[in-house]
Amino acid sequence: MEVPEETKRMIVEFQNYQQQLQGVLIQKESLKLQNMEIDRALEELEKTKQTSAYKITGQIMISKPVKELKEEMNELKEMIDLRVKNLEKGEERISTKLKDLQEKLKEVIK
Repeated sequence: MEVPEETKRMIVEFQNYQQQLQGVLIQKESLKLQNMEIDRALEELEKTKQTSAYKITGQIMISKPVKELKEEMNELKEMIDLRVKNLEKGEERISTKLKDLQEKLKEVIK
């Protein structure tokens, strides 16, 4: 049985959306892990009585004031949160397209 070109195109499009969704989910998980690491680092900075701490930059460690490190980490956390929100919007958009395409494919295959 010959599969119509339109059906083939929809299958390819469906597979592309699945790959895009997988990429978005991987990125989102990676960012969430980074956020967890930042949270742990911020907790440690809150506990310390030291006025400075070390930050790894490239292949060296730099001593910086704890206050400055907290500010940097909070800024990074905000940036990551924004990226996660954007990825979630993309995830929602792609999921909607996948569901729509899946319904169309079910109709065609019947």
